[in-house]
Amino acid sequence: MAQFFEVHPDNPQQRLLKQAVALLQKGGVLAVPTDSSYALVCHLDDKAAADRLRQIRGVDDKHHLTLLCRDLSELASYARVDNRQFRLLKSATPGPFTFILEASKEVPRRLSHPSRKTIGLRLPEHASLQALLELHGAPLLATTLIPPGESQALNDAADIRERFEHQIDGVIDAGACALEPTTVIDLSQGDAEVVRRGRGDPARLGM
Repeated sequence: MAQFFEVHPDNPQQRLLKQAVALLQKGGVLAVPTDSSYALVCHLDDKAAADRLRQIRGVDDKHHLTLLCRDLSELASYARVDNRQFRLLKSATPGPFTFILEASKEVPRRLSHPSRKTIGLRLPEHASLQALLELHGAPLLATTLIPPGESQALNDAADIRERFEHQIDGVIDAGACALEPTTVIDLSQGDAEVVRRGRGDPARLGM
């Protein structure tokens, strides 16, 4: 049965988020709000939790998972970026963008794309999620919460709890969030390429 953490959208209660972090550190999978719908998250270095996350989401190892980071310095630890790419990242973060980047050696091989050695990274602009990341002290492995066989992401905590309470370990409810996916920008092949248009405006990156 999933634990339900109802937090203030702008000033989330630290006590509740610490309980959520404890679940993550025990191998839990949580549903958390972002600036572009809910996501499933787990501890980066927990293979069993990552396998559960993929199973709940209904995706295989070829599906790009994303690292949710607190800031650009953390992001740079997990991806290879040149000065031009860093300037572009700085102009678009935090915000509803996911960047496909060349994975560094810090990223476990099982978490990067099996053929391309790339990883998705993003810096979300959401108070509750930023506070959770700060308390956790490290990036979280994430995937958009789209139920298997469906195409629409979920954005209502009560609905998520009802549908997934026996599959996940916790839900952070900070109110309904956006219902539009991130804009995905591929930077792994040199020039920036828009892979998916979503909530983030590519014009913010000069594209």
